[in-house]
Amino acid sequence: MELLVDLHTHTIASGHAYSTVTENALAASRRGIKLLGMTDHGPKMPGAPHLFHFDNLSILPDELFGVKILPGVEANITNYEGDLDMPMRYLEQLKLILAGLHPICYPGGTCEQNTQAYLKAMLNPYIDIMVHPGRPDFEMDLEKIAHASALLNVPMEVNNSSLATISGKDRARNNCNSIARYMSKYKSPVILGSDAHFWDRVGEFNEALELVRETGISEQQILNTSPERVLDYLVERRKRRTEFNPISLKYRLSIA
Repeated sequence: MELLVDLHTHTIASGHAYSTVTENALAASRRGIKLLGMTDHGPKMPGAPHLFHFDNLSILPDELFGVKILPGVEANITNYEGDLDMPMRYLEQLKLILAGLHPICYPGGTCEQNTQAYLKAMLNPYIDIMVHPGRPDFEMDLEKIAHASALLNVPMEVNNSSLATISGKDRARNNCNSIARYMSKYKSPVILGSDAHFWDRVGEFNEALELVRETGISEQQILNTSPERVLDYLVERRKRRTEFNPISLKYRLSIA
């Protein structure tokens, strides 16, 4: 399986990452990556960039070293309603929006509360991809989330960093294995992400690929085998924004 897209990477702007846009793009080029997401953390994360950082992303070139750059954000889900730490006007102008739960940005709750926070974020058409659902920080109903991903056609990430981190690796692998099997069962759309915080991790998917093979996720489910598939998905995703009703985000998503 050839993976040509890495949509989840960080630069020094995130505060706890250690490479520049240029260094990441060069590393991507050397690894054969054709499409690179630049998704620094949203402002609620300590050390994250000021909102002006996201306002100024338009100055970046569309391409570096033969790699197309998608400026975006890894937004933080902040509460049980699935709200994000990015104002709407920034969401409207970014080319790629990832969203996930982080311990320092989200209060935590019961399994039901955490699940609903994740599902309500997934209902937001301004969010393109839901990231690292297998992280063990918050208990969630992983089957319900995988099923919702399939019904809503919102890709879920298999996060290489979650699987490669030494601390809590066994718990993370168990969680990731569990949700990956549900993603295989319901045929959810999938993105493999490096979650690189240093240039040498860009385009690194070894652990994620191993999990994909173990759990039976098919190549047809994985969007980042082709830049065209990803870009076509993002175009279709933006069409849904015209139907957006903020009130709908307050309703609970029921999965039979």
